[in-house]
Amino acid sequence: MTDLLWQKSGVATDARIMRFLAGDDVVLDRELFLYDIEASAAHVGGLANIGIVSADDAVAIRRELATLADDFRSGAFVLDERFEDGHSAIEARLTERLGDAGRRVHTGRSRNDQVLVASRLWLKARLRELADLDRAVAGVCLDRAGREALPMPGYTHIQRAVVSSTAMWFAGFAESFIDNALRAEQTLALIDANPLGTAAGYGVNLALDREHTTRTLGFGRMQVSPIYAQLSRGKFEIAALDALGAAVLDLRRIAWDLSLFTTAEFGFVSLPPEFTTGSSIMPNKRNPDVVELMRASYAPIAAARTEIEQLLSLPSGYQRDLQLSKGSLLHGFRHGLDALALLPDLLAKLRWNETAMRASIEPSMYATDVAIEAAVAGIPFRDAYRAAADSAAEAGQGRTPEDSLAARTSPGAAGDLRLDLLRARLAELEG
Repeated sequence: MTDLLWQKSGVATDARIMRFLAGDDVVLDRELFLYDIEASAAHVGGLANIGIVSADDAVAIRRELATLADDFRSGAFVLDERFEDGHSAIEARLTERLGDAGRRVHTGRSRNDQVLVASRLWLKARLRELADLDRAVAGVCLDRAGREALPMPGYTHIQRAVVSSTAMWFAGFAESFIDNALRAEQTLALIDANPLGTAAGYGVNLALDREHTTRTLGFGRMQVSPIYAQLSRGKFEIAALDALGAAVLDLRRIAWDLSLFTTAEFGFVSLPPEFTTGSSIMPNKRNPDVVELMRASYAPIAAARTEIEQLLSLPSGYQRDLQLSKGSLLHGFRHGLDALALLPDLLAKLRWNETAMRASIEPSMYATDVAIEAAVAGIPFRDAYRAAADSAAEAGQGRTPEDSLAARTSPGAAGDLRLDLLRARLAELEG
């Protein structure tokens, strides 16, 4: 391992303790490394602005940082066990190439605000990705809701209840994912605060140009208080996981519906062939494995949130416990975003079995229509309700699913889906 950033003369290091301290950091930091380099370049620019680094040294350092980023992308530089973490690797590379100029890069900076800013930049990118995926899902759902309105049973308590439609099913998830996109963007606005320049949580005796790093790194605002910069670690990650979790909870419900609808007992849906797999022993099987793993994808997000929340039983100021939050965050987001990325294609390509859905609509499912029609005619609703319940088996006489759906004119229901309003909300988010 290269020389430790914090090594003191006369103090020996124990390899077992070093392994425990480093953990998986050097592997996890591969995900954050380019953001760490970007933030280092901004920090150097700020140091040059206040005369701590010469203009020539700043140019040389930024040039070497750009080269390191290119080498990392190409595989010419590998972040591995030679380094304690990504921060150490950057400083070691700059010192190797530039000598004293490289040794100046850490002036006024702690690994605490260094990891904060790199993870914050990473999280901003992931929340943008989340918002894009939420909008993509909403767009597919709105498109299909507008193109087809096939009658199907609507369920309560997983029992047939009233006549519904594929358009209503898609419209429901469209609106939900519009809200999910809004939540992702609101969370992005919450965490869009630059912690670089807060050092170890108490500032430094330098007039750091924090406005420069805030502007250069594209943050919406500066995180002012150094103490709050540390307090926000974990808090902001939980907010981001909550935004991701909201979308993946809806994904889980879609996956549950499709898991039921694709069974022979329902037979409402055929999945695209590429979303199914074969059995290792049963030649007749095509299994909805992708949908099942989508259904499971909330578990890593919930686990990540819980782990970070448990780590936050801490006093103010930086504590090393927070190192363990990094793996949880990366793991939770990877699972959630990978699952959501498959959803637009799945929803666009699934095929409804109109015959099976229509055959599952039974006469008693029109009983609510009968009761409300009687109430409109002047019969007190509770009396109309009892009469409709007594004759539920004959409620469908002379009725069709299409008539029932067309008569459902309460705003948002099948006869008045208000898709234009949902499209306008989505367009506003996209704008």
